[in-house]
Amino acid sequence: MKADDIARSRRVFEQALDLLQGGRTEAAALLCQRAVEDDPLDLNLRALHGAALLKLRRPHDAEAELRRVVRAAPGFAKAHEDLACALLAQGRNEEAVSAFRQALSIDARLDSAWFRLGKALALLGRGAEADMAFERAFELSPSRRALALAAEHQREGRLEEAERIYRDVLRGDPDNVDALRLLALLARKAGAADDAERLLRRALDITPDFVAAAVELGGVLKDQGRFDEAIACLEGAVASEPEDVQAWFHLGATLGPAGRNERAVDAYRRALALQPEHAGALLGLGHQLKTLGRYAEAVAAYRACARLRPDNGEVYWSLANLKTYRFEPAEIEAMQACVEDPDLSEEARIHFCFALGKACDDRREFDRAFAHYERGNAAQRMQVVYDPVQTELVNDRIIEVFDAALFAERHGFGHPDPAPIFIVGMPRSGSTLIEQILASHSQVEGTSELPDLGRLATTVRARGADGAVYPEAVRDLDAGRCADLGREYIERTAYHRGGRAFFIDKNPNNFATIGFLYLILPQAKIIDARRNPLDACVGCFRQLFARGQAFTYDLLELGEYHLQYLRLMAHWDVVLPDRVLRVDYEDMVEDLDAQVRRILAYCGLPWEDRCLEYYRTERAVRTASSEQVRQPVYRGAVGFWRNYERHLGPLIEVLEPVLPARAAD
Repeated sequence: MKADDIARSRRVFEQALDLLQGGRTEAAALLCQRAVEDDPLDLNLRALHGAALLKLRRPHDAEAELRRVVRAAPGFAKAHEDLACALLAQGRNEEAVSAFRQALSIDARLDSAWFRLGKALALLGRGAEADMAFERAFELSPSRRALALAAEHQREGRLEEAERIYRDVLRGDPDNVDALRLLALLARKAGAADDAERLLRRALDITPDFVAAAVELGGVLKDQGRFDEAIACLEGAVASEPEDVQAWFHLGATLGPAGRNERAVDAYRRALALQPEHAGALLGLGHQLKTLGRYAEAVAAYRACARLRPDNGEVYWSLANLKTYRFEPAEIEAMQACVEDPDLSEEARIHFCFALGKACDDRREFDRAFAHYERGNAAQRMQVVYDPVQTELVNDRIIEVFDAALFAERHGFGHPDPAPIFIVGMPRSGSTLIEQILASHSQVEGTSELPDLGRLATTVRARGADGAVYPEAVRDLDAGRCADLGREYIERTAYHRGGRAFFIDKNPNNFATIGFLYLILPQAKIIDARRNPLDACVGCFRQLFARGQAFTYDLLELGEYHLQYLRLMAHWDVVLPDRVLRVDYEDMVEDLDAQVRRILAYCGLPWEDRCLEYYRTERAVRTASSEQVRQPVYRGAVGFWRNYERHLGPLIEVLEPVLPARAAD
């Protein structure tokens, strides 16, 4: 070969390698392919082409290319290793072991080949040989040994030891992307989102096609409600590795909370096409189908997941949480066996307890149902953090700060957008029914239980030297800042909206933030979904919430929280008279037509008959009542607490001062 040809070949090789290392795998593969067509004897480019095909998850094509290389150059150790990886990707583990051993017979210093050989041997159940291969890899690469040890610490919960090792590795090798990703996992678990994001972005700067880091970064962004960025990150991951099951799974798990439910279904189905027995994807698929009102498909997905993972309590609770699903005797028997299994995880046991409670409830075996609910609630209370004294103290501060004088001084403050309609109250008090009625109107869009109002409140800080925080810091807000905060809420929630004039935010916990809401969005409408206190509290006690609502897992704390809710609502009625519309669930059941007219009039909306036929409206509903609001209103939930009356003594005693006469007698 002439010197010019050699130089040209080297330039192409370096250009393709740069593309590959920069995450542009498709471009690298195409460049190699064209170069090999021009010069079929260039084995370096053929080997690089095989490596690129392997990264593109095309193991059959990679195998064909790499076999050409090793036939022509039997001493090319790296080509043998990549060939072994292609065989491993096809599940041809025995052949992969032989190819790895061939690579190592040529160059025994290939620590990556030793490590992958260990994985292949482990898959074949040859544990002792696998351990020997791993040990050899660790001898050749101390950082690999350190990361393996740190990962073991992390699995066992020894997080400080794991963090120390990751940082030690990075001091010696700042570009070790595995250490960066694993340290980011620790930061995310500790709630240090900024640190986790910084570490993951550094890993991706070093290795742009590092799909595991991209998936983790998507999760960090999702945790912060930065859905556009999270989805873009995960879409990049699946574009880079279209056969990566976890990337598709996490994309589905992000599209769902972002309100992109149909796309979430598609992402989960892509994951299942690649791995039909992916239990997490089946469960997530069931959740999205439930949200979309595709009941039969949701049940099928949940049941398929249960067949794969009969000890997964969340699957059974998901079926129960459909509310209209009725368990068969065999399913109840299976759940009962699982809940008594001493080896079952506590999380699964809690889910089974609530599912069994619902199963017994449907069979009108209320004493047995309560026993299951009581057991599940007691176990869940140990898993959450809630301080009822702190709740009362915070409410004291809210009442002190948001007095009539504060609102008089700030009359006319805020952003004038009238679009938001807030539905607040205790959970399980009919808020989803009101939302469904309003979302059936042509001018109103239902969104979800949005966290943005509470998050905005916590950003308020005083400018003075005292460093006051919310709620005291609102005293420092001027007209411009109030308007900015209102505008920021509208901008934050725009992601969840379409093109309708009004939208609903039905986060029930916003009742504590009504004063702040009035300061920043004075034209917003606020509806208080109210229900008989005992029915509301029993409804909460029978519900295992996906997140939040930590006050619901103890009857006394639940009753006390309800009193605090009523206390705050009474305060808002005094300092903001006629600003909040109270809607009682019992009145809705008694005369739906009158209450719907009342709600629409308060919101300034013209009458539309479709609001009375809300159960015909096809839309995503992301709450526990999703199936119930797809049916006409029914009376069976009114006074339901009486079925459990013999178990509610302490709760009734706490709520006695606020119980209506018909509930107390």
